[in-house]
Amino acid sequence: MKLLLSVLFLSFCAFAQAPQYDFLIRNGRVMDGSGNPWTSADIGIIGDRIAFIGHADEKVTAKRTIDATGLVVAPGFIDMLGQSELNLLIDRQAVSKLTQGITTEITGEGESISPQTDSTIAADKDFLDHYKLAVDWTGLSGYFRRLEKQGSGINLGTYVGAAQLREVVIGRDNRPPTADELKQMQQMVEDAMDDGAMGLSTALIYAPGSYAQTDELIALAQTAAQHGGIYASHIRNESDTEMEALNEAFRIGREAHIPVEIFHLKSAGRPNWGKMPQVIAAIEKARGEGIDVTADQYPYIASATSLGATIPATYHAGGTDAFIARLQDPATRVAIRKELESPSGKGVENMWHGASGPQGILVTSVLNSELKKYEGKTIAQIAAVENKDPMDALFDFVIADRDNTGAVYFSMSEDDVKLAMQQPWVSVDNDYGAINPEGPLGDSKSHPRAYGSFPRILGKYVRDEHVLRLEDAIRKFTSLPALRMKLEKRGLLRSDYFADITIFNPETVHDVATFDDPNRPSEGIEYVFVNGVLSLEHGRVTGQVGGRPLHGPGWLGRRFSDDGPIPGKIQGVITDEQGWPVGRVSIELKDSSGKAVGTFRTRYDGRYAIPYDSPCAHCTLQVERLGYGSSERPVDYNGVNSLWFSFALQHQAVPNKTAQHKRSK
Repeated sequence: MKLLLSVLFLSFCAFAQAPQYDFLIRNGRVMDGSGNPWTSADIGIIGDRIAFIGHADEKVTAKRTIDATGLVVAPGFIDMLGQSELNLLIDRQAVSKLTQGITTEITGEGESISPQTDSTIAADKDFLDHYKLAVDWTGLSGYFRRLEKQGSGINLGTYVGAAQLREVVIGRDNRPPTADELKQMQQMVEDAMDDGAMGLSTALIYAPGSYAQTDELIALAQTAAQHGGIYASHIRNESDTEMEALNEAFRIGREAHIPVEIFHLKSAGRPNWGKMPQVIAAIEKARGEGIDVTADQYPYIASATSLGATIPATYHAGGTDAFIARLQDPATRVAIRKELESPSGKGVENMWHGASGPQGILVTSVLNSELKKYEGKTIAQIAAVENKDPMDALFDFVIADRDNTGAVYFSMSEDDVKLAMQQPWVSVDNDYGAINPEGPLGDSKSHPRAYGSFPRILGKYVRDEHVLRLEDAIRKFTSLPALRMKLEKRGLLRSDYFADITIFNPETVHDVATFDDPNRPSEGIEYVFVNGVLSLEHGRVTGQVGGRPLHGPGWLGRRFSDDGPIPGKIQGVITDEQGWPVGRVSIELKDSSGKAVGTFRTRYDGRYAIPYDSPCAHCTLQVERLGYGSSERPVDYNGVNSLWFSFALQHQAVPNKTAQHKRSK
C-alpha cells in the first residue's frame, strides 16, 4: 500500500508539473482587436489555437513563457492587398511582412495566381526565368498545395482576377468577350470560388483588365456573389474622373448584389489634392443606399506600379512584344506623347501628369542588369544622364527592360492620406509583395511601404501625430479586415481562435524604410506568432514558418476543415436520364468495409464534391434520391488527385398500393 501511494504521489507531481501550454504570454496589455480599450491579461497557446485568456495562476506552466510587461498584445495584422503570391515561392520567410506584425495577407489584384495556362505562363517568362521559378499548377487548389508543401511565413488568401480570366480566355486583345467566352469566364470564377478564392478582383487601369466593360464585370461578380465572395477593385481612375470610377464600382455592387472593396483608396494627381472629402462623401452615400462598400489604404503619399503603366493601356494590347513594338515606332511615340502631355483625356488616368512629370517618377527595380545603376533615380535624372528628352528616356527604359521596371509615383497629399485613414471603414494594405533585405528579393530597391506601412501608422499617425487612437488602429489591422474577408476565427483574441498574435512596444514601434533607403525592416515589433508558431522574436525572423493557405467562403472543403490541409475531392454532377440536373441527391462515399467516410447533398444544380484527403482503395460511391433508382460505382482514389464521377438517375415508378394490397390477400 505504501509503495502504491508513493507511485501515485510521484505520478501526481509529474502531472502537476507538466507544462499546461506551449506558450504563455504574461503581463501584456491585451488589445483584442474589437476597438475596445486594452485590458491586463495573460494568453495561453496550445498548438495553433489560443487556449486561454485571463489571469493565469502563478503555478501555471508552459514550455515557453514570454514576459510582455509594457508591450501591447494584439491579433496578427492583416494586409488587405499584399502581392506576395509568387514572392513566397521564391523566399518563404516573408521578412518584410513579419517585421511589420503581419500574419495574414490577401492578394490577387486583377491578375491572380490562377487560373494558369501556357499563354499566361509565357507572358511572365522574364520574371519566372529571372527567379528560376516554375509554375506547376493550373487552378487555385494546385497553387495552394504547392504553397502548403513548401511552407509560408504568413497566411495567404487570394481573389480570382478578372484580368487573369481575360488572359486565359481572350488573350490580351482589346475587345468584349463573346457569349460563350463570358460563360467560360463565369465557370472559371465558380471553379476558383470552389477552390477557395475570396471573391473577384479587378485592376481597371491596367491592360488587359481595362478592356472589360461594366456589364462583363457585373456578370462575373454575380457568380462570385453566389458563393459568398466580394468584389475588390483598383477602380478605373483614381484621379481626374475618380467619381465616375467609384460610381462604376457602386453599380457593380448594386446589380451583382455583392460587397465592394476599394483597393488603396486615394485622390491621385496634384490637381486632385483636397478631393478626399468628396470621395468619402460618395462612399458614405453609397453605404447609406445599402451598398456594402469599404476600402483599404497604405499610409504614403507615393504609389508604386510598373513604369510601363505610365503609358495608356490601349497601347499594351496584344502583350509585351506588341507593346514594345509600338514604343519603337516613331509615329506611335508621337501619339503617346500627345496623350501624356494632355492634363487628362477620355477618362484614362494620366500618371505622368499626376506625378507632375519626370521628377515625380522614381525607378525602383529592374530585371535587366545593365539598368541596375538607375535604380533609385527619377526619370528626370535618368534623362539628364543619358542626355535625352525625359519622355523619350521613359520610352527607351521600358523597351530596354521589356516592361519589367518597377516605379514609384509621387502623386498624393498628406492631408488626404490622413483623412482617409480616419474613416472607420478603411483598413490597411501594403500593396507590395513580401521581400527580404537579403537574398534574391533584396537585389532591387522597393517602395518603403513594403517594410513600413503598419508600424508607420502605429508610430507616426497614432503615437506622434494622434491621427488615430491606438485601439482604433488595431481594429483596422485586425477585426475589420477579418470580418470583411470572412476569415473564420481570426482577427480577434478569443479562446479557440487561431493563435495569430503580434506583440509590439507602443513607445518605440516605427518605420525605418525611406524612399532613398527602402529595404530596411521596421522596429518595435517584438514577437509574432503565426498559427501558434513563434515566427518573430525580438524583432528577428526565427526561420520557423507557420503560415497556411486561407480559403474563401465558397470553398467546398469549408464544411470539413478550418483551413487545415487541403483535401482532394471526388466530384461530379447528378442528372436524370434526359440530362436535367437533379437536386437533393444524397451521395455517400464508403470505404472497403462499407463504412461511410464522406457524404454530400446536391443543390439545385446537381453538382457535388466530397473533399477527402486519404487514399480510398476498393471504395464505393453510392447515390440515392426519393423517386429515382439508386446507383453506385467502385472508386479507387489516392487522396490527392480529384476524380470526376457523374450519374444519370432513372425515374422510378411509384408503386400501386391498391394492387399490392390485392396481391397480398
